[in-house]
Amino acid sequence: MNDIEYRQRDTGREGAARRHDPATAREGPAPAHDAGGAQSQLRPLKRMALVALIAGVVVAAWGIYTRLQSRTALAQLAQQTAVPVVDVVTPVKSQLASELLLPGNVEAFSDAPIYARTNGYLTHWYADIGTHLKAGQLLAEIDTPEVDAEYRQAQADLATAEANNRLAQITAARYQKLRATGLVAQQDVDNAQGDADAKKAQLESARQNLDRLEQLKSFNRITAPFDGVVTARKVDVGALVTQGSTSGQELFHMTATRRLRIYIQVPESYSSLIRPGLVAQLTLAERPNRSYPAKVVSTAKAIDSTTRTLLTELEADNESGELLPGAYAQVHLPLPPGLASWRLPSDALLFRADGLHVATVDANNRVLLKSVRVGRDFGEEIEILSGIDAHDRVIINPPDSVLSGDPVQLRAGPSVTASSTVPAASPGDAPAAAP
Repeated sequence: MNDIEYRQRDTGREGAARRHDPATAREGPAPAHDAGGAQSQLRPLKRMALVALIAGVVVAAWGIYTRLQSRTALAQLAQQTAVPVVDVVTPVKSQLASELLLPGNVEAFSDAPIYARTNGYLTHWYADIGTHLKAGQLLAEIDTPEVDAEYRQAQADLATAEANNRLAQITAARYQKLRATGLVAQQDVDNAQGDADAKKAQLESARQNLDRLEQLKSFNRITAPFDGVVTARKVDVGALVTQGSTSGQELFHMTATRRLRIYIQVPESYSSLIRPGLVAQLTLAERPNRSYPAKVVSTAKAIDSTTRTLLTELEADNESGELLPGAYAQVHLPLPPGLASWRLPSDALLFRADGLHVATVDANNRVLLKSVRVGRDFGEEIEILSGIDAHDRVIINPPDSVLSGDPVQLRAGPSVTASSTVPAASPGDAPAAAP
């Protein structure tokens, strides 16, 4: 018996049971249209569930996509931020390459404060400020009563010593003659000779003491130590004067101005160009249209470890007296022709253990450190003698941690030259102090 037959039997049994069941008989057979209505109600729900599922998938996909986009943008921003943005300048050729302009201090060839060598009261002074004097000319006189009294006492002591010495020498000679006759002992002869030698030494001491007081007495006359001019008078008649420069007061001040010394500090990078006999020109602010020749006479033969400069001395004739000691002068030192130099902002320098460097940017926008040799310091600008050329792109204010090969980005904008970043240098340019 196959499946169809079983199904027919089951169906017949169910129908018979339904006919014998009163409740079922009363209800009668179910209408066919009820099953179709239920199915029509389920279809919109299924459709809404499908739409919600699709919308959820779309929202989830969009969220994943936007998150990936944000992560990619963040990674790109981090990469861009890791590469620093820098400003660069190109070097400008220095306009003062034909000469080296340095500040100089004008000093007198001889300069001396004058003190008293003895104590007393000033009785007269004979020279005031601006007075030209010859060596040995009288400046002032001092009344020294104590020294005069000591001098007279020394004269009396000398006379006493001379008398005692004469007597001792005569006594010693007599004892020598008596010893030959045997009338005196040898001890008496030795005593007389020793006393004669002591009296002779006392005579010499008295003589030296008189000479000392005579020299001290002569110090009551204050005279000029050299040819020059009085630049200060700090005492007046009646003032108490004490000797020495420690406890005493300066009385006069003199300077010799026929020749003047000029001291300058030459940067280390130019020190090899300085030779004795090199002729320079001096200019003064109060005489801008005049120049005065000066000649290099000597150098310190050593570089100052603090300023990295060479102390150099020049001399200038001042017969006319136009140059004044203590003045500030500009010294123009000629430089060899063809000596090229460049200018950069001072904040472009990097101070490293092996010397000064600048950070340049190559064609691949990577840092290249270059060692440089500096010249003069113009304040906001520095002179570079070697290590760079006109085509270098030099980073302004580079970080201390920058190294060769580091990538950088150039800030967008027009190209900048060194001279356009800072004002022009003033005439009073100072030498650079390299570490």
